[in-house]
Amino acid sequence: MKIGIAADHAGQRLKASVVEHLKASGHTVVAFGPETTPDDDYPLIVRPLADAVARGDVERGIFFCGSGIGPAVAANKIAGVRAAVVENEWSARDGVEHVDVNLLTLGERVIGEALAKSIVDAYLTAKVQGGRHQRRRDQIRALESSTPAEHQEPKLLKRGVQ
Repeated sequence: MKIGIAADHAGQRLKASVVEHLKASGHTVVAFGPETTPDDDYPLIVRPLADAVARGDVERGIFFCGSGIGPAVAANKIAGVRAAVVENEWSARDGVEHVDVNLLTLGERVIGEALAKSIVDAYLTAKVQGGRHQRRRDQIRALESSTPAEHQEPKLLKRGVQ
């Protein structure tokens, strides 16, 4: 699988470890962003990776930073990107199967190297499921091209509560 990777200053060590693991597992790794900088801005670094994911230049992306939160928020501003902060294998697998997560963000200050490798393995081996999950992914894609004025109030399920 062709995997795009990038990191800010807070994720460089975890990125290096996971890149070795990816290559040893037979994946092609495409690096985006600077290798090392003392102070950098993750929105600018995640953008080229997110664009590559959205265009289909890479099959999936992984971004490394301190927590994973900021880059996930930034990457999700790019149409076609479904980024998620993941801290365990189940969420990585479920994110792909149900939501078709295509850009994973991992926090070096949150998880260790062994867990990161296990999460990445779950992320890369998971397969997108159809059925009700496809309907929900279609609804998510519709949100990408809508404006706030176009949003309709969701139909709420009423379960005897007024």
